[in-house]
Amino acid sequence: MAKMWAGRTAGDTDQIEDDFNSSISFDSKMYRQDITGSMAHAAMLGAKGIISDAEASLLIESLAGILDDIENGKLPFDMGAEDIHMFVEQELIARIGDVGKKLHTARSRNDQVALDLRMFLRDESDLLVEEIKDVLSALLEQAKQNRATIMPGYTHLQRAQPITFGHHLLAYAMMLIRDIERFGDTRKRINCSPIGCCALAGTTYDTDRRFEAERLGFDRISLNSIDGVSDRDFCVEVLSNCAMLMMHLSRLSEELILWASWEFKFVELSDAYTTGSSIMPQKKNPDMAELIRGKTGRVYGDLMALLTTLKGLPLAYNKDMQEDKESVFDAVETVHNCLKVMAPMLRTMRALPDRMKKAAQGGFINATDLADYLVKKGMPFRSAYKISGQLVAECIAKNTVLDELPLEIYRSYSELFDADLYHEIALETCVEKRISEGGTSVQSVDRQIAYVDAFLNGEV
Repeated sequence: MAKMWAGRTAGDTDQIEDDFNSSISFDSKMYRQDITGSMAHAAMLGAKGIISDAEASLLIESLAGILDDIENGKLPFDMGAEDIHMFVEQELIARIGDVGKKLHTARSRNDQVALDLRMFLRDESDLLVEEIKDVLSALLEQAKQNRATIMPGYTHLQRAQPITFGHHLLAYAMMLIRDIERFGDTRKRINCSPIGCCALAGTTYDTDRRFEAERLGFDRISLNSIDGVSDRDFCVEVLSNCAMLMMHLSRLSEELILWASWEFKFVELSDAYTTGSSIMPQKKNPDMAELIRGKTGRVYGDLMALLTTLKGLPLAYNKDMQEDKESVFDAVETVHNCLKVMAPMLRTMRALPDRMKKAAQGGFINATDLADYLVKKGMPFRSAYKISGQLVAECIAKNTVLDELPLEIYRSYSELFDADLYHEIALETCVEKRISEGGTSVQSVDRQIAYVDAFLNGEV
């Protein structure tokens, strides 16, 4: 196939080179952005008198026809084309002849691909935010249902202090809110138009870059043409956001896997999001959560691949930058798939409050409250801490728990202990006493729920 760039060279390349150089197998994902961008470019050329109004109208009408034909399945991609830009331009010329050759006036594939990629990631970021909100909504639903469900909180994966299940889930809600905010911040930097930067130095034509930018929904234009074609910071930011989001989903998945195990049995996952074993009939495996956890490494790899590709590139455009798209596309698609699974998996999850409370009762997680009891009666904290530790050791030796240890044993350690002790170290009391802002008391959890609700409703 004759190359559109033939001239300085004959354009006759080896088939192996063609295959190695081609990107249409993956950049065809950007067909809509490429065609929409070209329509805006044609409109600008007409508005500035670089081409006639009639030619601009014909270009726009014909590009719209190509877009419709692709989306209706009437026009398959030609895998022999070098990239999506060349495919669209070749099809355009085949349909309207020499007028089609005027479309590429005052632009380069360098600024064209930068434009397409920015538009693509702008669209995908908006979709990702909506999907994160769906997961956030699912977490919120579970938190509301379990605002007072007592469970053990952990540090070092050791039972630490009593909390509510709603409080624990809301910790992930706060992570997802930050993820949404990060995508929103990144969108501001994505939404900067590079079109009109051309190959690297701008153009001799009297173009109107701001006309195109406004028509395509950009907030501003890149102020340096070299930076406009070579900048991929926005790609790195999106992948960094994706990696951070996947880290949060992976941590949540790890907890779901633990909680659904027989050793914990704090939750039961729906059959729709688990699988069985090929040999062990009793198994109910949390494969969807495990896959999300596993795919996190894949997204991390995409981020590192792009950073490594970019780290030694001189300005301006280099063919190495073609390698940005596969990493970006893979990461974004992976995150989409994980979010689409996580939301319904959370919504259909069933909490098991009795199991959670039983675990909370058996881990001496009210020992801190026991020490606080003595402190409130005048004992220095370090002395109270020591006595509480000794009482835990005594419980272990007697195979009992703090709640059931007789008062006379308590009083043998300190005369400050009295009958009100048992109310003070009851798990429900321990939770309700955590009145500090952001704590685990039901009142505090309700305030957190209200904040997440307000965030989802766009009120904060």
